[in-house]
Amino acid sequence: MELFNSYIKNERQKRLFQMAERLANKAQERVKSAEEMAELPAETVADFRKENFFSITLPKALGGEGLSLYELVLIQERLAAGDGATALSVGWHLGIVKELAEEQLWEPAIFDKFAKEIVEKQAVVNRIASERATGSPTRGGVPETTATRQGDHYLLSGRKIFSTMASVLDYYIVSAYVKDKEAVGSFLIKSDSPGISIDKTWDTLGMRGTGSDDVVFDQVKVDATRLVELNNQANPRKAKGWMLHVPACYLGIAIAARNEAIHFAKSFKPNSLKTSIAKVPHIQQKIGEMDLKLMQARSFMYQTAMEWDNRTPEARQELSSELAAVKTVATNIANEVVDLAMRVAGGRGLSKANRFEQLYRDVRAGLHNPPMDDMVIQILAKRALAE
Repeated sequence: MELFNSYIKNERQKRLFQMAERLANKAQERVKSAEEMAELPAETVADFRKENFFSITLPKALGGEGLSLYELVLIQERLAAGDGATALSVGWHLGIVKELAEEQLWEPAIFDKFAKEIVEKQAVVNRIASERATGSPTRGGVPETTATRQGDHYLLSGRKIFSTMASVLDYYIVSAYVKDKEAVGSFLIKSDSPGISIDKTWDTLGMRGTGSDDVVFDQVKVDATRLVELNNQANPRKAKGWMLHVPACYLGIAIAARNEAIHFAKSFKPNSLKTSIAKVPHIQQKIGEMDLKLMQARSFMYQTAMEWDNRTPEARQELSSELAAVKTVATNIANEVVDLAMRVAGGRGLSKANRFEQLYRDVRAGLHNPPMDDMVIQILAKRALAE
């Protein structure tokens, strides 16, 4: 695809991009089914496993590809151009695995064993932290899910919402209030553990294919060694470069809308014109605006990813504001681009016979992924005022 060529810098990136393209095409074929069932199709997960996709963000020493942030963004954009829900879903897995490997958040013995399962079985994991009472975890609410110590294990109870890929995950990383520690911690739990059930609550306007249902934990017995993280909420949050998978996903959706709009403009010839509407000035204006907006947002995102890759772990913390800003800029511009694409298509864009209406619904979810716009603006304002 033409828009991606300028960001593919070498043969390795070309190979990774081609893998993403194959998987995107397969995922796109199942969009209708995913939307109807409101879940990520198991067949799509199987396709990704065949490509050894779920281990690519692990270091090469552990059997992965050692994916850079730049490469993660490239892959995510291409996947999302095929299906945004699939890209956003698998992006959480890739990013979390990348963070765990790079930040060494867990005991090495536990992580190495877990990494081996990701490589050999292509196990899929996601953090599930959101709850109805606490809202977004980024706001700092203490989870109502609790873990009570009983000898060498914990009993975990609670309900999590927005649990992306709930029905196809192999592992959950579950946040809970750990009573004996008087702190918030995270447990690594197998999805088929007794006491876990999925409540099919996911009935949303957009991103239906993520299958982000509720997961209910009823006195789930978890070995104490599976308390893999213990958080001190007073500590400043580290910059999370891998979260760029979110803006990359929504820009991929915008690219898909842009491409659909161009195809429509070239092929639609009303009987009031002698040519296709691609020759009409106001249609050309909208297409030009789409490309200008995409150039701005993508340049910012890829440049930030390169900055991250080129810095030491300590220096990366200075990019926290830029990472947050990329998300805000990219998701807002993605919405603007899809709006313009809908204006090119006119009333036909509302028909389910075309992709426009699905892209229009899906892109709006980006405005509700963390960090929220108001928090980003406050971060930038505080940094400016501290100069």
